[in-house]
Amino acid sequence: MTAGSDIERRAIEPAAFSASSGGRRLEGYAARFGVVAAIGSFVERIGPGAFSTSLSGDVLALMDHDPGKVLGRTRSKTLQLEVDNMGLRFDLTLPDTQAGRDVAALAERGDLGGMSFGFRVKPGGESWEGNTRTLTSIELLEISVVSSWPAYPDTSVALRSMQAHSDAMRRFRALRLAEASQWA
Repeated sequence: MTAGSDIERRAIEPAAFSASSGGRRLEGYAARFGVVAAIGSFVERIGPGAFSTSLSGDVLALMDHDPGKVLGRTRSKTLQLEVDNMGLRFDLTLPDTQAGRDVAALAERGDLGGMSFGFRVKPGGESWEGNTRTLTSIELLEISVVSSWPAYPDTSVALRSMQAHSDAMRRFRALRLAEASQWA
């Protein structure tokens, strides 16, 4: 991912967060359909079907969009993605690397800002109504765990333990991405 490319990134804050001690899996939603986000001078939402042709390629899971901090990928089956009626759901097995341990520790403490995704709009993959952009067909390149300021509300991130997850705690966040216009 080179600077100046046509890759767009959108971050999503968790609507609900829960963590269990000893967890090595992170799961939740990287994107939710129909949720509106203010992106600079326009608002944006993701339409159902926007990811329908994106899940067959190799999608990466990163920390803060940093390609040097790979947390998983679909090719190795350490990242699983599926689309349901709510949005783009993910299940990520965290690696035993510094980045993986950092994500697990931040998740357990409730310090993660949310989820994000990097994409390219496919030809004809967007529609505009006034200053509202609806994404209808995108090429998904990566999802990212973000440690701060997501743009989209209403995703969930949960750190899962192979043990009981009855200890899970729920948190709500209300953050907005201060510099969303730089990603547009």
